Amino acid sequence: MMLVDAGPLVALLRANDTHHAACVQVVDALEEPLASVWPVVVEAMYLLGYSWQAQDALWEMIQAPSFRLLPLEEGDLPRMRELMRKYRDLPMDLADAALVRVAERENCRRVFTLDRRDFACYRPARMGHFVILP
Repeated sequence: MMLVDAGPLVALLRANDTHHAACVQVVDALEEPLASVWPVVVEAMYLLGYSWQAQDALWEMIQAPSFRLLPLEEGDLPRMRELMRKYRDLPMDLADAALVRVAERENCRRVFTLDRRDFACYRPARMGHFVILP
């Protein structure tokens, strides 16, 4: 699986987004499912708030068999808090902390994000750096 951040979810649904073509190209080349967490979906829904049709398309995307919505568990919360404290100078938001924590838990280094600056800085425990697409 490959973890996905809010930016690509929004870009995939907006044909006029400057990152749309690159994001479509990544998805077309994927052989594994996309996966994410609720805080990322909430952020994407907020960004798509200008259109109920766009939000509905996001619902379709996250309910597709090729998409996995990964749970956040109570045991993940202390690590997410620790990550937000560690990267407070960026600052790290809740969605990014959740993605980094799930990456650690699931041993997944690949992340589909438009936030290259921050994800290039994040270092998941015992995994080194992320492989960032596009």
